[in-house]
Amino acid sequence: MRPTICWSDLRGARTGVWGLGVEGQASLRKLLALGAEPVLVDDHPPAAGPDGRPVLATAGGGLAALAGCDVVVKSPGISRYRPEVAELERRGVSVAGGLGLWLAGADRSRVACITGTKGKSSTTAIAGHLLARLGYRCLVGGNIGQPPWDPAAAAQDYHYWVIETSSYQATDLPCSPPVVAVTSLHPDHLDWHGDAETYYRDKLSACHQPGADLTIANADSDLLRARAGMLGPRVQWVSAGDDPGAPWLARLGLPGLHNRRNALIARACLGALGVPEAADDDALSAAAAGFTPLASRLQLIGEVGGVTFVDDSLATNVLPTLAAVDSFPGRRIALIAGGHDRGIDYQPLAAGLARRDTPTLVLAVPDSGPRILAAIEAAGPAKVETAGCASLAEAVSRGYRWAQPGGVVLLSPAAPSFGAFRDYRERGDAFAHAMRTLRPDQAPS
Repeated sequence: MRPTICWSDLRGARTGVWGLGVEGQASLRKLLALGAEPVLVDDHPPAAGPDGRPVLATAGGGLAALAGCDVVVKSPGISRYRPEVAELERRGVSVAGGLGLWLAGADRSRVACITGTKGKSSTTAIAGHLLARLGYRCLVGGNIGQPPWDPAAAAQDYHYWVIETSSYQATDLPCSPPVVAVTSLHPDHLDWHGDAETYYRDKLSACHQPGADLTIANADSDLLRARAGMLGPRVQWVSAGDDPGAPWLARLGLPGLHNRRNALIARACLGALGVPEAADDDALSAAAAGFTPLASRLQLIGEVGGVTFVDDSLATNVLPTLAAVDSFPGRRIALIAGGHDRGIDYQPLAAGLARRDTPTLVLAVPDSGPRILAAIEAAGPAKVETAGCASLAEAVSRGYRWAQPGGVVLLSPAAPSFGAFRDYRERGDAFAHAMRTLRPDQAPS
């Protein structure tokens, strides 16, 4: 079992920070506030470290420097399964994550950790929005927002913390808050975790670490139902079909059954935290107003010639892509799919598209595009057409011509953006730019 240490335990300790992304820089600021001068190490050091501080390359003396520390604060992107981590722990160095150090010293009765393969960001954002509109001071942080241990955040007096927790972060947690939510489960990040079952175990570990009590879980997920024994002492199941007609849900302005379920899970988190307004539909209706959907998450970005364009660039595997397609029943959809190839099985995507009653055109882009096409063509769905495209811009143009009149061009790639784009935001921006270049009078093909 990993030792439970918190940030305050690091006063006077020899410390290292491994990885200098958003969390790593927050960890540096926290250690400096504690009076420490940590060793800084990164796999690919920046040309200039924070405030001019030296940064060692992991393979260029950095690992040896970390081996001389008492505690190394590891960024989430560095896999717990890397041999260098095992080597540090063999030498007696504690390798911790920033979120785990914070939870170990926090008032966890006022914390909800929200995890899941997809839906965790939206659910976290909804819960934070509702709490803020209800008059509570709430930090929305973790995998989105601000790391809660950053001195700028720690200086604030919050009523609640709603923490989006990735599988990477969950693997580093030595303890859990009493309230944890799981929005979905589907194979992902296999390169980090090693295989699907290890990913499931790591993703769900936040549900049963010391301190865990209640897990609010997606009742519509067969994979979660099959792993109910991994969900901790108590489970509250939430389905998209719960509370039919609840007026506050519509005021969030989020399409799709999956977003309905995300909102219901968010409300369940508030109820589990003891927020009295969670049971008051009128209070929730007032609080839901003004919610701004997160960028590139089923985001309506415009309309050209009667065709709707939707950016769902953050859909990096099959599960959210199928949810996005299901959000537009009865409409023709030109689906743009493909990106960095992580070896994901696309047979479930083909099977899901085959169930559509409305025509669908799948426009497959590199690098995983050919495998997506092969899976769909092998399934042979009658109402699904396919076409390979060399670029996102080409896919947007072809999709627009095909979707007229009244259809949807949906960027929901079922793959990460690496290679062609810096990140999902840049891919979404390129999609929007391609839309703006279209002419409303462009003839259908």
